[in-house]
Amino acid sequence: MDLEKGTNKLVKRLTQAQPRPALYRLGIGFVGLSLIALLAIFYPALTNELKYRLSPPKADAEVKLTSSDPQKEGKEYIVAADPYLSIVIPKIGANTKIIKDVDPTDSKVYQKALMQGVAHARGTALPGQVGNVFLFAHSSDNFLNANRYNAVFYLLNKMEKGDKIYLIFNRRKFVYTVTEVKIVPAEDISYMDSESDVAKVTLMTCWPAGTTLRRLVVVADILPD
Repeated sequence: MDLEKGTNKLVKRLTQAQPRPALYRLGIGFVGLSLIALLAIFYPALTNELKYRLSPPKADAEVKLTSSDPQKEGKEYIVAADPYLSIVIPKIGANTKIIKDVDPTDSKVYQKALMQGVAHARGTALPGQVGNVFLFAHSSDNFLNANRYNAVFYLLNKMEKGDKIYLIFNRRKFVYTVTEVKIVPAEDISYMDSESDVAKVTLMTCWPAGTTLRRLVVVADILPD
């Protein structure tokens, strides 16, 4: 009888949940917080990627300055965000204002501009002009802000040679075709050079999306009228 009671007590003790040490609970808490932080950083990029895969935008959609402009029958179209200064990239569904003459060396200035659209680097060409139009939506002071300011160009990595980029300036539409897609170090500023013998546009964003580790660059030359 005593043996049976002792066995039952032992089984009960072994099957009862033991309290976790404080360090164990603290570690689990840190892991949970880390997972939440990672989700906050990469969730927008992941959702954009999923939307693109499930319902990719129409790369051949017509770009119009206003909704009242004529269109081809049966043709899908995109109305530019601003008929006076904006960018439209049908392939990735990007359509936003361009904020003109933004100082790319002043963090407070360009981060404010990037909350309104894509930033045009001060001193670089304007759409349609000979020279390099440098547009960016990549800069931030930390990972969480990179997520906010990077939204317009999340899918820029989908661009390939021959894809079209539309720049709208003073109610005129300029069409550029992609010639180069490249990942460069974060400190590489050579693509910001305004000098060029041809009219071209350079787009730059953070890579991978939601981080500030490197830069993704897309270069496109203007198509003749």
